[in-house]
Amino acid sequence: MNKIVRENYPAAKLPADLRPTDDPNARVRVTIEEESAEELQRPEHVMTLEEIFAARRPPYRTKEEIDADLRRDRDEWDD
Repeated sequence: MNKIVRENYPAAKLPADLRPTDDPNARVRVTIEEESAEELQRPEHVMTLEEIFAARRPPYRTKEEIDADLRRDRDEWDD
């Protein structure tokens, strides 16, 4: 893994979203590390079965949805 460290780096040279302070005279230590392909593929949080089941949409329709579809079909037959 490649790593670059810069000590006593002027914070004013950093992009605004990376500056830890608004002080233009602040000095910081900047560390840049290249992530390995393995680290990029590994999820930060592995879901449990309970979380998977809670997050999924049921594959079935509710009673109300079925009743509404039947009513709609019956209304079309009456026309």
